[in-house]
Amino acid sequence: MTSKTILISGAILAAIAVILGAFGAHALREKLPVDQLQVFETGVRYQFYHAFALLLTGVLLILLPHPAIQRAGMFFLLGILLFSGSIYLLSTRELLGIAAWKSVLGPLTPLGGLSFIIGWILLTYGILKNAYWSTH
Repeated sequence: MTSKTILISGAILAAIAVILGAFGAHALREKLPVDQLQVFETGVRYQFYHAFALLLTGVLLILLPHPAIQRAGMFFLLGILLFSGSIYLLSTRELLGIAAWKSVLGPLTPLGGLSFIIGWILLTYGILKNAYWSTH
């Protein structure tokens, strides 16, 4: 992934998080039980956090180029897809008619969380190991 791709992904995913947050607050409020709505909102929150992490990663990749920073962006993107994506589907599975998918979707959530963690570790490593620090 290039810095441009990471930045565009972050911006688009932040916009989608706004849309999903509004959708949850207005359209789903009447249709989901409170606990499921809170789960949906957790997915939106983590999508926001990591959309901003993608924006940060894209800028850092320009300023401090390192393969680990690039990989961090890929893991943040994967985390959003797996963590937030599975949470959206799990919390709305009754509405979507996919209640039977719980056993398939459930394990994706922790894999997404693990992807977020790996992304943060890679970002830290890429910053620490960047050649910039050897000259400053």
